Amino acid sequence: MNIEIITTPNEELKESGFGSLKACNNVLESIRNMGHTVILTVCSTKNGLEEVVKRNPDIVLLAVKYLSFGNENNIWLSDYFAKHSINYSASSREVLRFDSDKVLAKQHLKKSGIKTADYFTAIPGQYKSAKELPISFPLFLKPIDAANGNGIDDLSFVTNFTEFESKILSLHDTFKLPILVEEYLEGKEFTVAVIETTNGELIVSPIEIIPLVSTNGLRILGQQAKKDDTEVLKKIKDDSMKIKLVKLATDAFNGLGVRDYGRIDIKTNKAGECFFMEANLVPGMTQGSSYFPKACEIENELTYDNVIELMLSKGLNRIPYVQPSLINTALTHRDILPYAINF
Repeated sequence: MNIEIITTPNEELKESGFGSLKACNNVLESIRNMGHTVILTVCSTKNGLEEVVKRNPDIVLLAVKYLSFGNENNIWLSDYFAKHSINYSASSREVLRFDSDKVLAKQHLKKSGIKTADYFTAIPGQYKSAKELPISFPLFLKPIDAANGNGIDDLSFVTNFTEFESKILSLHDTFKLPILVEEYLEGKEFTVAVIETTNGELIVSPIEIIPLVSTNGLRILGQQAKKDDTEVLKKIKDDSMKIKLVKLATDAFNGLGVRDYGRIDIKTNKAGECFFMEANLVPGMTQGSSYFPKACEIENELTYDNVIELMLSKGLNRIPYVQPSLINTALTHRDILPYAINF
């Protein structure tokens, strides 16, 4: 098959995606090992997307959700390729909004009876005192749309109104959006990789994430912890907890209408009850460190190549049947294509 991985210069992106060019090249090498024709296209202009359409690949693997061009509107890749009748990986633009807006995802799932931490949103000056806050302290503050721990640190955990005001102002200055304020859950942190197979079954891989204890005695899974790669990823040996995690992740995956694959983040309270936290529908894919492939490895003993093959399987299954002789002819030309294309 002819496959293109689509990304953009993404060092400054705060939203989810496969990651740096290193991660995209990890994916590319894995797909090449399967025998497919594959190129990595780094788009920084609209012309780059137009060239992809001209090449008309069998499927585009979207390593980012959208392309951003300064003051112009973002181009959402799922929308763009759908309009040009090109098969693409993962979820539609309508579903990806649940990845980009944590509150929207929580609202949607809460209506279906899925537990999520109590929350509200706030901007600087909106609340004048602790008595006005909808939820009591302690609280946890984070950006409404950022991933990879962006904006999260020890100061995200607030126990009084002065700390609350300070962190709200700091996050709002950086992200220019209302801030998500959640009740603080004192339990454990989990993430669950979910892959939909060609027959509609789900491969569900839950793991526990254990951040190092910070200088303030907290275990905060924030930007620095993820950057330093200091957190411990642990197989879950408690069968009853694993059953709860699998059920919640499956319900969230189906409830949000996710296609192909996604990662569901879950946290527990002191009593061990599970709560949906957020969905990552374009998960990090750096070999050896990203949560999605590591969860699949730890829980289901899947290699990185196994994971990539499974992530592609549903998308490849959407391609109309092509005679084997034509596929073989295409594969003999795979080394002619460049390793990566930049626009």
